[in-house]
Amino acid sequence: MKIEVRPSVGNAEYYFREGCYITELSNTENDGDLSIARVRLESGQATRWHSLEGIAERYVILSGNGRAEVGDDHVCEVAAGDVVVIPAKTAQRIINTGQGDLIFLALCTPRFDESAYRDLEGEDMNQ
Repeated sequence: MKIEVRPSVGNAEYYFREGCYITELSNTENDGDLSIARVRLESGQATRWHSLEGIAERYVILSGNGRAEVGDDHVCEVAAGDVVVIPAKTAQRIINTGQGDLIFLALCTPRFDESAYRDLEGEDMNQ
């Protein structure tokens, strides 16, 4: 790793098939240990049930209210300041239960690569 400052210019928000809006803050091959994305989930919406192969994830809630559902039986209400730790290969989704947008950082170790994303909608998650 080398010393670097990555300007935010050009980090456009885009819609991801998971059901949320993503702004990549840091996700480069030069820093493969970690990626950081700002996630925006609209009121009343939920991300799709999914898991990440070989990638652990942490949600750092910045604003809004939601419900994180992780694994078979971990359900918790979340708000600004909360951190949700999600081991690799663990089924997960988050639901915006508030009136405004739910905003959080998704920190992935190692860095997020779309090939690791597994959409679990419609699958039996107990398999």
